[in-house]
Amino acid sequence: MYYDQSQVTTAFKIYAALSTQGTADREALRLYLADDSVRGLVEQFAKEVDCTVIPAGDQLILVPLALASPYHVSNETLKNRYLTSRALNADIYLMYVAIIVLLGEFYDSYQTANPTRDFLPMNEWLSSLNQRLLAIKELDGEELEKVERDQEYNWKLIIEKWDALDDLKETAKSQDGRTISRLAFLNQTKRFLLDQDLIRDIGEDQVQLTEKTHIIVQRYYMEVEHNRNILEFMYQLELPKE
Repeated sequence: MYYDQSQVTTAFKIYAALSTQGTADREALRLYLADDSVRGLVEQFAKEVDCTVIPAGDQLILVPLALASPYHVSNETLKNRYLTSRALNADIYLMYVAIIVLLGEFYDSYQTANPTRDFLPMNEWLSSLNQRLLAIKELDGEELEKVERDQEYNWKLIIEKWDALDDLKETAKSQDGRTISRLAFLNQTKRFLLDQDLIRDIGEDQVQLTEKTHIIVQRYYMEVEHNRNILEFMYQLELPKE
């Protein structure tokens, strides 16, 4: 296919913004939508680094689609920037589960493609995550081992990590950032989500999802096979009675 020089230049400028900032502004969005050739080039550039480009509100965003993508947040980055110096892979797995539960609270346990609430208090996120992990913990040992083999996911390690967190200070009026507690862990996860522009802090210990997150969830998140298997497992379990 033939592209003129201006189309190539425009597409490259848009991709350059996406690759360095993760987003491109309203003017880039306008150019991307107005010209099929520009759009095709930008998407081709993104595909080369295992990413996709999606319009979200008044901007474009670059979304990694594979672990191999250079734009995927690495485990080491998560440990060094958001978790404690003693963090292990189990902490990252637990963070992933915490994010699954947070999104599930907005999307009615993944029963709907549209959000059913506008905001989520931190204490509800904490309670829901605890309930989901308790439900998994109550499974028969052999059944859980089979699930772990099928999913290649270490649920026992995740539960052990959650149980080991000190929750004695969770009702304290102020949280020390160094406190290894369940709420402190959720605050670390929250900081990661804020930095990735996936949630907004709206005050009073409440968060809401961004337009970027809604689009990712609706178009990609629930369709990835690995994610779908974990979601089906977590949300088919009966929650323990309080």
